[in-house]
Amino acid sequence: MKKLMHIAYLTPEYPHPKLGNSGGMGTSIKNLVTAIVAEGHQVSLFVYGQKLDEVFSEGGVTFHIIKQKRYGYGGFFLYRKHISRYLNKYSDNIDIIEAPDWTGITAFMKLKKPLVIRFHGSDTYFCHIEGRLQKKKNAYFEKQAVKKAIGFIAPTTFAGEESMRLFNLPLSKLKVIYYGLELAQFNNDNPDDFSSKRLLNIGTLIRKKGVFQLVEMFNKIIVNHPDATLYFIGVDSNDVKTGKDSTWELMQELMSPASKKAITYLGKIPYSQVKNEIEKAHVCVFPSLAETLGMVTIESMALQKAVVNTSIGWAQDLIEHGKDGFMHHPDDVEAFVNTIQTLFQDPHLTQKISLNARHSVAQKFDISKLVHENIAYYKKVIAS
Repeated sequence: MKKLMHIAYLTPEYPHPKLGNSGGMGTSIKNLVTAIVAEGHQVSLFVYGQKLDEVFSEGGVTFHIIKQKRYGYGGFFLYRKHISRYLNKYSDNIDIIEAPDWTGITAFMKLKKPLVIRFHGSDTYFCHIEGRLQKKKNAYFEKQAVKKAIGFIAPTTFAGEESMRLFNLPLSKLKVIYYGLELAQFNNDNPDDFSSKRLLNIGTLIRKKGVFQLVEMFNKIIVNHPDATLYFIGVDSNDVKTGKDSTWELMQELMSPASKKAITYLGKIPYSQVKNEIEKAHVCVFPSLAETLGMVTIESMALQKAVVNTSIGWAQDLIEHGKDGFMHHPDDVEAFVNTIQTLFQDPHLTQKISLNARHSVAQKFDISKLVHENIAYYKKVIAS
């Protein structure tokens, strides 16, 4: 008889109508939580930074929504202590707690139960990858947070090893476990039915996603393929380099007259609609400069799409170049352009890559398999 656990997840985001916007981190947690509950284990979610306090149960999961508190001074410390007290209040039956690395939410916490940190992407990691100067406050919080953990999980080898090195942590404490997908939710019944020469990019409109390079690529593509189109899905954001409020407005300044007519920004759309947009695409393009894995990449591959992806570090775990997708450095605009145009002109190549992409995702990113790796690691940490 297997020993069942009660696992708690501390997170700022999770896909649920009662909660705010959720990105790839929230999606990856939900996929794992759903699979863990299906295995008979108990899960509690502690979602901080929300608009209200509420506790409810749904789908075998207990939700603790923790309201963002405002303090006159020292809120960064006092709110963490508030979350710590809240977690400890409900931790008697909890076996292990998992938290994210971003801005070191577990800094200053004294938790009663063992803590695992999953490297979804810390500010330290992203500043290093992007070559940006990090705020001293964030650097301090994240360093304090990792000291509290006794184990670390990363979604790719590159993200894990870079994070461990940046925080001066022993690699022996790192476990690489890919994010997983519920493959049954990503079936494309008509993979050959798509809009010809339609490109798609999904993600926050932000410099690190390579959106400026993608506009430059499309300016070149549309010269040879005037019937090509490009669609963007995601929330607009301010630009850290220029200080401008809208990255989308900056992107428009780079568009050629022809590109401006052929590019559509759909904004933030419901997650349920994203799948339809992926199915319409001929090629999905993700020239990102900074990720830990990139959920939209493997979701697009699962839906049998030819993906032209970044080649930086983490991508090496996702794609075998020329077999189940393509990888180029985001600054190598010509390489992206040539590969995309080749896919436009070679339907047999598109079909082969798409089929191989689905097969690769089924082999490496099936949550029904990966859930057992997570459970085994939790048990190992608890036993230690």
